[in-house]
Amino acid sequence: MPSFRVVPKLLVPLLLAITATVSTASSLALKAGVFEPPRLAPDFALRGSDGGELTLARYRGKVVLLSFGFTHCAAVCPTTLATLAQLRTALGAAADAVQVVFVTVDPERDDPAHLKAYLGAFDTSFIGGAGKPELLAAMRKNYGIVAIKVPMSDGYAVDHTSSIFLIDPEGRLRAMMPYGRDAKDFVHDVKLLLAK
Repeated sequence: MPSFRVVPKLLVPLLLAITATVSTASSLALKAGVFEPPRLAPDFALRGSDGGELTLARYRGKVVLLSFGFTHCAAVCPTTLATLAQLRTALGAAADAVQVVFVTVDPERDDPAHLKAYLGAFDTSFIGGAGKPELLAAMRKNYGIVAIKVPMSDGYAVDHTSSIFLIDPEGRLRAMMPYGRDAKDFVHDVKLLLAK
């Protein structure tokens, strides 16, 4: 099975430029890197794994945790989704005010039905987004996401940005949590965003 690979060195300057606008300090004291000032998150219209149209506007009033990945990812994506499932468990009843959205970077293999089965193994409330390659490429550009197909002996993998965007109930980009953070960091930040 293909595995996640480290993003090539030539992409490091691009990733640094993308994250340069992310501040580590905030009046909310979020643990994630904060977008200052917060700005409206770019909306999109994808095919949702629940059979409906997937848009950000659909989840206005909730905190949205937006992640990009693919179902054939061997380590990073499953780890991220398991962490977000732990977050929902830790939130208890407040979890209903949070929506995890997982957008594929692999439209060749990830259709809505495949995303639904994959995400359901982590949390049945998670929604996956799929679409035509050009539509997904435009969305990645809007969010500064890098995704590069890498040939492997048994197929291919996709090197991709692994941070998670935190979008507040008003639909504003508030923060970006780097890969590898504990569920408790997400719990901390989500509770702050829900309290505003």
